[in-house]
Amino acid sequence: MALAERIDFTPQAPKDAPRRGAEVVLGDDWIAPRGMVEDEVQERRARRGLFSLKRSPLTRKIITFNLIALNILVVGILYLNSTRDSLAIERAASLVSEAELVADVFEAQSGADVDSQAVLDNLDLRGGVKAFVFDTDSALVARSVGDRAPSLRRASDEPQSTVIVDALSWLWGAGASLLSGESDLPPPPLETQIADMLAPGLAGQTKVSMALGPDGGAIYTVNTPIFDDAGQVTGVVAIASAAGEIEATVRAERESMLQMFVIATLVSIGLSLVLASTISNPLSDLATAAEVGRSRDKGKYSSGRIRIPDLTARPDEIGRLSGALRGMVSALYDRIDGNEQFAADVAHEIKNPLASLRSAVGTLRVAKRDDQREKLLDVIDHDVRRLDRLVSDISNASRLDSELVKEEQEAFNLLDMLGNLGQFLGEDAKSKGIDFITDLPDEPIVIHGLEARLAQVFVNLITNAISFCEPGDAIRIWARRKDDRVLAVVEDTGPGIPEEALNKIFKRFYSERPAGDFGNNSGLGLAISKQIVEAHGGVVWAENIRPTEADVTSEPLGARFVVGLPV
Repeated sequence: MALAERIDFTPQAPKDAPRRGAEVVLGDDWIAPRGMVEDEVQERRARRGLFSLKRSPLTRKIITFNLIALNILVVGILYLNSTRDSLAIERAASLVSEAELVADVFEAQSGADVDSQAVLDNLDLRGGVKAFVFDTDSALVARSVGDRAPSLRRASDEPQSTVIVDALSWLWGAGASLLSGESDLPPPPLETQIADMLAPGLAGQTKVSMALGPDGGAIYTVNTPIFDDAGQVTGVVAIASAAGEIEATVRAERESMLQMFVIATLVSIGLSLVLASTISNPLSDLATAAEVGRSRDKGKYSSGRIRIPDLTARPDEIGRLSGALRGMVSALYDRIDGNEQFAADVAHEIKNPLASLRSAVGTLRVAKRDDQREKLLDVIDHDVRRLDRLVSDISNASRLDSELVKEEQEAFNLLDMLGNLGQFLGEDAKSKGIDFITDLPDEPIVIHGLEARLAQVFVNLITNAISFCEPGDAIRIWARRKDDRVLAVVEDTGPGIPEEALNKIFKRFYSERPAGDFGNNSGLGLAISKQIVEAHGGVVWAENIRPTEADVTSEPLGARFVVGLPV
């Protein structure tokens, strides 16, 4: 019988083994017993290792998709980050206030001969801030650079290393240069850029503009007019922020974000490998176990039977897949064993009439009298018809499984079918002096199945009953519904069934008949009937009818065949 049949899917752990709950078993945490998994599977598992990135396309896909999702998230955060805009608005408002204060200082001294450079030098400007004074002809009159340190310093004000951002910026710049094919020209001096932006200030308006520093970084500038007592514009004050001030803060924040991204990437890869090991490794073991049944290198079947690893302890789809594959392999080997047994039975059954034919033919050669020759010819004719019937029954039995799978089941009234069979076969029984009784309820009993195949079952049971009955006996067919099943019974008042044959009559090629009927039956009828009933999810059994159930030694009053089918 199949080595994988009747597999108990409940894992039996050794007494000293750590007990696991219903959690997911990671990677190769499960240990299959020696002999449960082929040696080749164990060897391939050892070569593969716990985390197999090179050998597992599924692992690579899991990591790739996880990293794609993570990268989209980070790019979206960087793109939608409002830090730069908030800092720019805050810094512009601060520069506007500083520019207006400087303009107010010049306006307060407008009545005297003012030394613009001296006034600027006396102002306490924040470190890095540049102040410019232009006359109405856009000529630079004075300039100053603040050197006052801030009274309160934030952590973001401290210089920070931005290795990742610098590297990405360099790569971006290099790529842009290669694609554009142009080299970046240095921007003009800051004074020149501011002088080109003085028009709003000369028109009496305060304007915030942006200039470029020597390194290409953004510099925010504010120019505001200086009024005299008559309200006329006498000059313009321009304030410029420190070069790269906002960019440095933004770069520091982006550096921190990208550092977290690198850490998240490493964690994602690690978790992806762990996840992949819980999926790809068991699947690889299942595939390997199926592949070792055939050597792909030599194209020859390997010795031994396929043994699927037992992963049914896993509470997930892989556990279900393992159980399904083990059940499928078990069913496959059961079918192989059944075919082998069937072939052996067929060979045995065919040998008997062949031996009889050989003996009759050999005797016919030496027979002298005509009556002896006539008897031998009758034997030969009987054996030929027996072989023909046997081959036909064997052919039907061998095709039965595939036909049961191909045919579509439909709903039908079981009582109508039994009534029609009783009416047709009852005539045959009555012609032989046998009473035929049909006892069916009035309410229809509808079942789903193959009506023609189930009719074949009851035809076989009824004809068997007719063949065993003698004139004066009776055959009764009755059916009753019981909960979610229906019982259909064929019983007779014939000789009954020998006790030793009750467990054998449904086996292939078994026949318990009188000597006069020898060779008239193949012994496959009841076996085929049992196969059809079980294909419908039902059961069939045989029993003797006794005057009292308490006395099993009493002579049987007949035989009863019961067919149970789901409704």
